[in-house]
Formats: sequence, C-alpha cells, structure tokens
Amino acid sequence: MKIGFIGLGIMGSAMATNLLKAGFNVTVWNRSIDKCSPLIGLGATLAASPRSLAESADVTIAMMATPAAVQSVRDGDEGIVAGLSAGKGYLDMSTVDADTSMKSAMLAHEKGALFLEAPVAGSRKPAEDATLTIMAAGDRELYDSSLPVLEKMGKKIMFLGETGNAARMKLANNLVMCGMLTALSEGIALAAGSGLDSSQLLEVLDSGAVANPMFRMKGPQIAANRDFPTAFPLKHMQKDLRLALQLAEEVGQPLFATATINELYKAALAQGLGEQDFAAVSRVIMK
Repeated sequence: MKIGFIGLGIMGSAMATNLLKAGFNVTVWNRSIDKCSPLIGLGATLAASPRSLAESADVTIAMMATPAAVQSVRDGDEGIVAGLSAGKGYLDMSTVDADTSMKSAMLAHEKGALFLEAPVAGSRKPAEDATLTIMAAGDRELYDSSLPVLEKMGKKIMFLGETGNAARMKLANNLVMCGMLTALSEGIALAAGSGLDSSQLLEVLDSGAVANPMFRMKGPQIAANRDFPTAFPLKHMQKDLRLALQLAEEVGQPLFATATINELYKAALAQGLGEQDFAAVSRVIMK
C-alpha cells in the first residue's frame, strides 16, 4: 500500500516516521518543506503538492492543526481532493469540527474516493511510541483496509460510525483533559500558597482515585514552574476548547466549566504562551 502523508508537525512527523519504520512506501508533503528532510532521510519520497501526493498514493493521510489548515491542503487545483479518484482513500487525522470532516467526506465521495476521519488522543511521546488512541469514523471499507496502517501509529483504535462522530469524540476528550489540567494547576497553586509542599500534594493525588499519567507527567513541571517541553501547543488546545463550545452551542448542551477554562486559555494566549505546551496555562493561575 502506498501512503501519502501531509502535515509534518510535532505529531505528524512522528506518525509518518513510524510508518516508514514499519516498511510502508511513504510520500510526504508539508507547507514548510524543511520539515520533510528527516523523513526523506528515512526513505520517504517528496511530493510537489498535495494533489500530486494524492495522485500517487493509495491512501492520503493529513495531520493538520486547524480546520483552516485542513482546507488549505484539501481544496483548490493543487489540493488533496483534486488528486483523488475512484478507489483511493482520504484519511484525515486532524482535530477539527464535525462540519469540516463532513465536507471532506462529501468532496472525497464526489471523486469516487473513500473518506475516514481519525483524530488521535495523545501528544508527542505517544506519537513517537505509536501508542496513540485513534478515533475513526466514516467509510467502514476504508477503516478495514487502513487498519494495518493505523495499528502502526496507535495502540487503541476505535470505529465510531458515521463521519463527524470521531470529531465530536475528540473534542469531548480534550475538554476533559483541559479541565483536569486546570484543576491540577489550581490545586498546586493552593497548596503552595498555603505553605504546603507541592510535591507531597502530587504524592497524595497519585495514591488516590484521581491518579493518572497526565498528572504524573505534568505535575512536577507545574510545581517547579519550569519550562514546558512542547508536547501539545497551548494554542491548539484553545482551538479545541473553542470547537467544543461551538459544538455545545449547536446541540444545546451547557458547558459551565469549559466556558470558564476557555477564558483561562485565552488569557494564556494573550500572555504569549501559545507556542508552549498547554500545561503553561498554569502560569496564568500561579502567583
């Protein structure tokens, strides 16, 4: 199977690397061409455009940061859709809103191609270790044929039915993660502000019902107010909160905590923290 991979940021570069290591024939394209060099060094082929990549691939995978970024590589004379034809697959692993995914599916189907949305849960390390959780929805035929590819990027892979369901599931996942990280930051701030040892708070949390890998990883960084290695940029997390609130508005579901947390992330963006890891939101909370 010939794989095309578009979008070689923090996540995409690691995911494409794992496909190359697994022996897949991979062609790559990225808006910043310098990011293609490490993949080419591992044996990938460089495409001239998203269209030419899609023309040469059996399955085209995109891993973009925002709905606008998806549209920029999907649409137009040199976009992915222009290179699709009957029998080909378009697999979008970006985190976007359901409307963007459904538009991608419609455009792919108009060309006789199959479509699958497959956003992931996980950040830099899980992407590098191929232990992502992959939430897929769309054409079951493409899911079945692409499963050997997905299995080289993730450890848990779920099929969620019709296009849009995976996008909605990813947004629900991320708002929970944001809420947990905010609560952790406030707990550490309260402990430190009242004269307690933050490291002992982390021990208490890790021994009880709320113990989890994210607290274990991010907690010491937050407590020490150190620099945060960027596993998932804060600006992208705020984008996901905004899309979750947009979805909530559409379905009439109040999200009281998420609305407040979104304002916190907007404040972090205003402080210039957008390129840092999303854990840097703690700096808005900590005195």
